[in-house]
Amino acid sequence: MISVVLALTLAGVQDQPVAPEAPEAAEPQAEPQRNPVTGELPVDPYDMSNAHAGAAPFAGTGMRDAFHGQEGIRRIVKTMVDRATSDPRISEIFVSHDLVRLRRTLFEQFCYILNAGCDYSGRDMAASHQDLGVQIDDLNVLVENLQAAMAEEKVSFAAQNRFLAKLAPMKRDVVTR
Repeated sequence: MISVVLALTLAGVQDQPVAPEAPEAAEPQAEPQRNPVTGELPVDPYDMSNAHAGAAPFAGTGMRDAFHGQEGIRRIVKTMVDRATSDPRISEIFVSHDLVRLRRTLFEQFCYILNAGCDYSGRDMAASHQDLGVQIDDLNVLVENLQAAMAEEKVSFAAQNRFLAKLAPMKRDVVTR
């Protein structure tokens, strides 16, 4: 008897119209988790190379010393990034950036170029700037902020100019519009 009732029940269920399934709501995107050690957001993998720093390092230790070694370079980068992110002329460029990673990779880049004993682990200049829409005026403001940071660190004008001359050819990879 139970199997007849079960068969009738199943037959009745099969004859009933099936309600269309509601489309699945898109699951909210989880916020990327920062690395617990570095504090950086994850990035897609890429090949790391000092060649990506955009310039060959200075020979000798003169430029490293003029910038007061790694600690002086670190202070310059911090000051430059702080100025850039609060400068109303260019701050919007940095809104969606991982500033922890930016400070680290800029420090590594400057430290490598100034021959202060670092390797550069960031992306090449073209890849790291391709979606930013940087214009020449934006780059000029960034250079102003870098000059102010170097002056605050009491880097001589001659050393500043030598460093800026090393960075200048990167313009073609940084300015994208």
